[in-house]
Amino acid sequence: MGTLDPDILEWCVVHHAVLITNNRASMPVHLKDRIEAGKYANGIITLNDGLSLGAVIEELAAIWQATSLEDHVNLIRYLPISS
Repeated sequence: MGTLDPDILEWCVVHHAVLITNNRASMPVHLKDRIEAGKYANGIITLNDGLSLGAVIEELAAIWQATSLEDHVNLIRYLPISS
């Protein structure tokens, strides 16, 4: 709600969180900018508007069970992963 994308990425680093977002336009750009500036990010998972809520939940649950935070560092993942 008005927070800048780079600030959200920094919050995720401080709070050990992977960002899950539907912002497929600017958030990946800000993540790349952050990496190019020599900073790391915990990565982002971008949602697909074509997936049902149930499919999103299944995808996120599978990711959560199979990975750790370190597996997402500096990565952009696009749902669906399992297609």
